[in-house]
Amino acid sequence: MCGIVGFIGNTQAAPILLDGLSKLEYRGYDSAGIAVRDGEKETKIIKAKGRLKILAEKTDNGRAVIGDCGIGHTRWATHGEPSEVNAHPHASDDGNIIAVHNGIIENYLELKEKLTKHGYSFSSQTDTEIAVKLIDYYSKKYNQGPVDALARAMMRIRGSYALAVLFKDYPEEIYVARKDSPMIIGLSGDASYIASDVPAILKYTNQVYYIGNMEIARLGKGEVTFYNIDRDEITKELTEIKWDAEAAEKGGYEHFMMKEIHEQPRAVQDTINSVVKDGRIDLTGVGLTDEEIRKINQIVIVACGSAYHVGVVAQYVIEDLARIPVRVELASEFRYRNPLLDPNNLVVIISQSGETADSLAALRLAKENGLKTLGIVNVVGSSIAREADNVFYTLAGPEIAVATTKAYSTQLIVSYLLAMQFGLIRGTISEEAFAGLIAEIQTIPDKITKILEDKERIQWFAAKFASARDVFFIGRGIDYAISLEGSLKMKEISYIHSEAYAAGELKHGTISLIEDGVLVIGVLTQSALYEKTVSNMVEVKSRGAYLMGLTTYGNYSIEDTNDFTVYIPKTDEHFAASLAVVPLQLMGYYVSVAKGLDVDKPRNLAKSVTVE
Repeated sequence: MCGIVGFIGNTQAAPILLDGLSKLEYRGYDSAGIAVRDGEKETKIIKAKGRLKILAEKTDNGRAVIGDCGIGHTRWATHGEPSEVNAHPHASDDGNIIAVHNGIIENYLELKEKLTKHGYSFSSQTDTEIAVKLIDYYSKKYNQGPVDALARAMMRIRGSYALAVLFKDYPEEIYVARKDSPMIIGLSGDASYIASDVPAILKYTNQVYYIGNMEIARLGKGEVTFYNIDRDEITKELTEIKWDAEAAEKGGYEHFMMKEIHEQPRAVQDTINSVVKDGRIDLTGVGLTDEEIRKINQIVIVACGSAYHVGVVAQYVIEDLARIPVRVELASEFRYRNPLLDPNNLVVIISQSGETADSLAALRLAKENGLKTLGIVNVVGSSIAREADNVFYTLAGPEIAVATTKAYSTQLIVSYLLAMQFGLIRGTISEEAFAGLIAEIQTIPDKITKILEDKERIQWFAAKFASARDVFFIGRGIDYAISLEGSLKMKEISYIHSEAYAAGELKHGTISLIEDGVLVIGVLTQSALYEKTVSNMVEVKSRGAYLMGLTTYGNYSIEDTNDFTVYIPKTDEHFAASLAVVPLQLMGYYVSVAKGLDVDKPRNLAKSVTVE
């Protein structure tokens, strides 16, 4: 959710902090601030409510703030309304401790009461100020240095946090502590960097450390030392980020979302190529053995948002190809209903960031119960990647727009590949059928490119419905799963009320919402369900709906029913979601643009939801 950056080196910190924060705007925020230190001189704290450009203007793009050590933050309000007072960084009363924080401190009221008794007062409504003053309390009480003060505070705090802290008596150092909220540390020459996500520092270095849960780090200029909660020094491995820094830039596109839509063919191809070799699927890097695959008696897919919609598609595909029962669970509900888990279940956690709080909690619950876990993630070294027994990386590269496109598409590809390999190993599909699927999945990138070449028709149609109040998406089977994602794309960036329904459920209440002019988008890629969905579309048209159909080339008779039709290339119907979702992504995008909205940073949303 919130974004953290930090820098210490031999150049001015403020411009680097502002640049890093600009790369984290996609995470969602309502205020921003920086703290910059110039040696032993007083540390300057500058904050602003609203967009980062306001903070940049207050600091002359950082040029007005002198110092080579600093921390910065973009805040998403959890405790306390958006305001300069509640914005980070926060400081202790005497400036001894200055810190920024991501996460939620669950026992903040208990800690606030303790600190109040010890003479502390509070100017903000944030849980972060309580953490700052708790660190200050232990720093002064025991006088054992920053690592000791942080460790003692960490043992008292319940909840999730990533903390970047400046100690007044250690002017050439930054300290970091972490539990559950993401944090990385990068090194380059005589400079050290802190960030809550890779794009913030990718311009400066691709050599990073991932700080683990309940760990502390001390940063100097070009150096870092790690400690566990017992204050013992520990060693960690440096990770090289393979992403190109240019991949985190717009590259001439008006918005990151449109750029990322156009990057889908490459992302899909790269993900396929990562495991498909000479007509076979090699899961050696993933870590699943043939014996483990044969022993699976059920797959439980756990995810949130668009990743959950991938799971719905995967359920249809895996059950059909591999004949393994599949449950798809919302991560936010999974662990609160005491799920029935069997040791021979495979729990699959899907998350672009690998840091989604609910998904990470579900992973840990599965592991506590002795189940095999597989993470499908896009970020190397993320928490889910580190903690899952096995990892299948999607090769989408950095995804900046809040509304996912290419990460969703690569997650779909991974689900197909797993279904195909599971089916082959378990003998539910033949070698001949497997070879046909391998050949067909290789055609998907070019077919996505073909769809993108005809996007102007969708742009024209989207402009007609930019003022729509309600939009409904309907489909059956995999088409229902596609509708779920299309509807989410529409509502999250255009702010139009949008719902997806299994088409057969319309008559069970939903059809009462249909009135003259309401846009209904029917998805028809599954031949066995085509006529049934057409019948449902005729039903809503007779009640005044305006119909858009999304189907494959060749189904031209649908134009007798529809007011507007979008065609996609034919593919194996198991893979239809990979093609059908692209026009729906474009539809949501163009409606948002026509309304003049902030496509990449929609209101109230964050890219990576790292708190419950």
